[in-house]
Amino acid sequence: MAPLLEIKDLHVEYKTGRATAKALNGINLTIERGEALGLVGETGAGKTTIALSALKLLPREVGNITGGSILFDGKSVLDMNHKSLEEMRGNKISMIFQNPLSSLNPLFTVGEQISMVIRKHEKLSKKEAAKRAQELLELVGIAKYRLDDFPHQFSGGMRQRVGIAAALACNPELLIADEPTTALDVTIQAQILELMKELQRKRSSSLLMITHNLGIIAELCQKVAVIYAGTIIEYGTVEEVFTNPRHWYTKGL
Repeated sequence: MAPLLEIKDLHVEYKTGRATAKALNGINLTIERGEALGLVGETGAGKTTIALSALKLLPREVGNITGGSILFDGKSVLDMNHKSLEEMRGNKISMIFQNPLSSLNPLFTVGEQISMVIRKHEKLSKKEAAKRAQELLELVGIAKYRLDDFPHQFSGGMRQRVGIAAALACNPELLIADEPTTALDVTIQAQILELMKELQRKRSSSLLMITHNLGIIAELCQKVAVIYAGTIIEYGTVEEVFTNPRHWYTKGL
């Protein structure tokens, strides 16, 4: 059976004015079904660019994929039309963003926003979608009576939980988490990580965890890829890479 996500020789560059910067230089990554892969590296190394490329969401007219291929469930993401991409995003692949406030719309209640995701991909009535949204909020530890609250009424940790609930709305096969605990204090970080670990175990979904924190990788993932300046410099099981790092950058991390 083909891997769930397979990235081969991926090259990405960003253009700003007359300047061109190479962001990814021949990335190769594979995520199997039910597997958690940690992608670790410093800010600017190319981690988020890989995630956005997998969803074909690079900023228009600035980010360009100049080479390579991305296969999801055996199908080429780069060859998908707009309709196919819309069906994939939020349904088969979901993403939890680093800043929960920027990924939530301040004009809609959290219940409405989760319901919108559900109704976009499934033929459910407003009432049925609202019930599912309520169940999802309870799943991530938020009381059902808060369904009609707005994002600004939640703390940073609670907003991140709402983001996780929205990402899980359609039972995605692959969950991409882009530094999901960076803006949170240590106690809330631990709660969010424990929640994600439990959800992955229950749902057997695949996970791409993007972080600069090796402790998070050790806690959640089976495999790890270390990225430096747009290049994967180490790749293997967590045990292999952590007990016997070969590259000076990995040792520094």
